[in-house]
Amino acid sequence: MRLFLQVLANTMVANITTSFLWFALTFWVYLETRSVLATGIIGGAYMLLIAFFAMLFGTIVDRHRKLQVMIFSSALTLASFALAGVVYLLQPESALVDLGGPWFWVFAGIILFGSVVEHMRNIALSTTVTLLVPVERHANANGMVGTVQGLAFIVTSVFSGLAIGFLGMGWTLVIAIALTLAALVHLLFLRIPEGIPERDGDRQPAIDVRGSVVAIRAAPGLFALILFATFNNLIGGVYLALMDPYGLTLFAVEVWGIVLGVASTGFIVGGIAIARFGLGRNPIRTMLLVVVGMGVLGALFTIREWWWLYAAGIFLYMALVPAVEAAEQTVIQKVVPFRRQGRVFGLAAAVESAAAPVTAFLIAPIAEFWIIPFMESEGGRAAWGWVLGEGDARGIALVFLFAGLVMVALALLAFTTRSYRLISAQFAGVTGSVAAEEPTGADRLAADPRR
Repeated sequence: MRLFLQVLANTMVANITTSFLWFALTFWVYLETRSVLATGIIGGAYMLLIAFFAMLFGTIVDRHRKLQVMIFSSALTLASFALAGVVYLLQPESALVDLGGPWFWVFAGIILFGSVVEHMRNIALSTTVTLLVPVERHANANGMVGTVQGLAFIVTSVFSGLAIGFLGMGWTLVIAIALTLAALVHLLFLRIPEGIPERDGDRQPAIDVRGSVVAIRAAPGLFALILFATFNNLIGGVYLALMDPYGLTLFAVEVWGIVLGVASTGFIVGGIAIARFGLGRNPIRTMLLVVVGMGVLGALFTIREWWWLYAAGIFLYMALVPAVEAAEQTVIQKVVPFRRQGRVFGLAAAVESAAAPVTAFLIAPIAEFWIIPFMESEGGRAAWGWVLGEGDARGIALVFLFAGLVMVALALLAFTTRSYRLISAQFAGVTGSVAAEEPTGADRLAADPRR
């Protein structure tokens, strides 16, 4: 556990760094352009790239020692952020915020790539839970992962706004490069006891879709579990595109960063609760109930333009996020063999991440060119004012309302499916456990100290 905590702390620093720069880029672009469409495209592109590369990342994780993967990921992220710094030095800010020019897309794309590559570490971390933590403690360890991710989100939410407000984009890049370098140096001094990963045959494709499918088919209902977790990302795409514009309507950028950071303590509260109490006897049931709660929150936390309602809604929403993530990870860690977990986590990330850019790309232009102007008209106020009240961002509030209601309906429908019953029985051990067909990483370490 001591070694796992060191890996967890290092991943926290890496997540803080990429989130810090990513949030800062989003804040900076919106403040310079006042374009909801631009922030929606950037956010959607980030999730789309994760969906595109996640299968490759999962394959890499399974074929290499986890520490090597983390070092490789950190080195690529460091190189990307350093290159972004060079572009910032060589081009004036007016060129970098010109949506019609090439340098905006080059600059944002480089930062995007560095942030997406860091996601490889998160897949490696999920498999490291299996490698270093006893199976009965997996849910608690996954709760700790959620706590760390929440802490990273809080720190970056606060300091990204402060950095852009007081230091500007240039010094923000310098801070991100320095933190990335520090995390990479720390990794070089860690030693994770892991044997050479097993090979699945002589010919191994760069992206092993077949290996992922085989592992998923061996556990009845596992693909449905991945789809259940995707529900969270469906509404997440709406938040990705519109949460910052709504918050920046209510607050100055420096204040919005602090409010978002304080509200994001919900991540820590939710993660600590899971680390302490686990997920119950049926994590899949817990996950779907949590998604219902998230949908209700999404529908109601902008129903009036009150800053405290928005902040409280974000806090409660983020307190529920770790439960969804931990439930999926706990089930996969139990029913999927260790040597294939990276590919399954990669496929899960690809499917779930694909949902967010679809909704982000769709909702950003619809909100900017249709819903927001409609809600600013007399007809829009007359039609929806009785529900949403008065304010400057009632169009965004209308989008949140309907997205939340759709989320509730989808989660309740999932309870009635055969796949829900199958994966619940699989986890409970009624039909056996795929993971039991071979020792876990922790079992191997206990049996053979040389590993």
